This record gives sequence, C-alpha cells and structure tokens, in this order.
Amino acid sequence: MSDDDVSGRVRISETKILSDDYYVLRRVTFDFLRGDGNWQTQTRESYDIGNAATVLPRDKARDRVILIKQFRLPMFEWGYRQLMVEAIAGKLDGDTPIDCIIKESMEEAGVTITNPRLVSYCFASPGAVKERVSMFLADYDSTEPRAKGGGEEHEGEDIIVLEMSLDEAFALIASGEIVDLKTIALLQAAKLEK
Repeated sequence: MSDDDVSGRVRISETKILSDDYYVLRRVTFDFLRGDGNWQTQTRESYDIGNAATVLPRDKARDRVILIKQFRLPMFEWGYRQLMVEAIAGKLDGDTPIDCIIKESMEEAGVTITNPRLVSYCFASPGAVKERVSMFLADYDSTEPRAKGGGEEHEGEDIIVLEMSLDEAFALIASGEIVDLKTIALLQAAKLEK
C-alpha cells in the first residue's frame, strides 16, 4: 500500500444488501476520519457489478480497428437514443482479464486477437460502482476470415461489428457518436502507442 492508505480512517458499521438480482446493490454506513481530524458518519450505496476487461483490436499494418455497437439500457434511460459504439468488453466471470478479452473478441466481433498489451486497470465510476476494468490493446489481422460474432443471444446481446481506421474512430469521438469512456481511453492509447 502507498502512504495514502486510508484503512485506518474508515470504520464500517453496517452493510445492507438492497438488491441481489443481476448485480448486487449495497447500502453501507461507515465513519470516515476527515482531514481535519473529525469522524463523520456517512451512508453510501455501492453497486457491485463485478470486474471486467476491455480490448481494442488493431491492425497497425492496415490501419484498422474493431469496435462494436449495441443497446445499453442505462444510457437509454438517461435519454441517449443511439446504440452505443464501444470497445469489446465483458465481465471476468472467473476468467483472467486476458482470457476474457480473447473470449469476448470472438463472441462479440468474431475476431482472433494476439499480443494483448495492458493499458491500465481503472475504475470508471468510483463514486457508486464497484468495478475495476482491465484495459488492453491487442493485434488482429484484418485480412483473415472472421467468425460470425454478434454476441450471445441468451445474454441479450445483439451486436453490430464496426471496422474502420483509427482516425475514423477518433472522428466519432468528436462527432459525439462515441461517448463511452473506456472506448475513448483505448482509442487515445492506440494513438499514443508506437
């Protein structure tokens, strides 16, 4: 742990499960030792959706990347009426992050990836969601035949596979067609990769 370890500043007094359906929603009451030396009682909800991994497959030689497009209910509830353009991703469900991105690349996009490179382990919404995402860049050969992809119907997936240049993908950020944080970060990492 770093010098910033706050373990001694947090005392959890109660954890209550509010929902345990698809994911787990907890309400936690805890005391937090503030920077001014005073203890403050707080209550927060934490949505545990499990850890995930995401990957941006890239054919550097032919300047191609693979993205996917799919429906996302929370964004629809927010008012976003388009399908989400995203990097390939999935829940770990007991797999290692690398095994997850290999499996999800085939299931979602029908593509075989090689040479996965870790970009970061990150928390996308640390104020409310307990999820750590392993983010990777990987290689693929855009000239090789691909499997069907499209996701798993029994998981409610109905995925459209997109293939474009890195600059075309970047233009989708500027136009507002890519609004997914993990995808934006991976596209930026691909731009910076030598």
